[in-house]
Amino acid sequence: MSSIFSKIIAGEIPCYKIYEDEKTFAFLDIHPETEGHTLVIPKNEVDKIYDLPEKDYAALMNTVKKLSAHLEKVTGRRILWKVIGTDVPHAHVHLTPYDETWHHGRELHFTDEEMQAIADKLKLN
Repeated sequence: MSSIFSKIIAGEIPCYKIYEDEKTFAFLDIHPETEGHTLVIPKNEVDKIYDLPEKDYAALMNTVKKLSAHLEKVTGRRILWKVIGTDVPHAHVHLTPYDETWHHGRELHFTDEEMQAIADKLKLN
């Protein structure tokens, strides 16, 4: 069965895409803890990040590194990495622009227009 993330990659479920390459995909979290909270996923659907084949793991972490530097530059904030691995059975890394107001579990609410504006600002081509 395909995870919700595989359905997002396939275009079956809409998202606010930030980045895509041959092996990875990144989009805004719809339950953001901060503005710009992004999920980076491998296109290869694997439940646990440590079960990824080495090339897919390297591609995922290269994208995490590249996007972190980009998000830090655009937002002016340090980027927090989280690998939780319990909410969706598809390996993923949370990139969260960090500031003194952040705390785990906080959820901000944005309109569709605001989310699209954030995605447009953060998009990496």
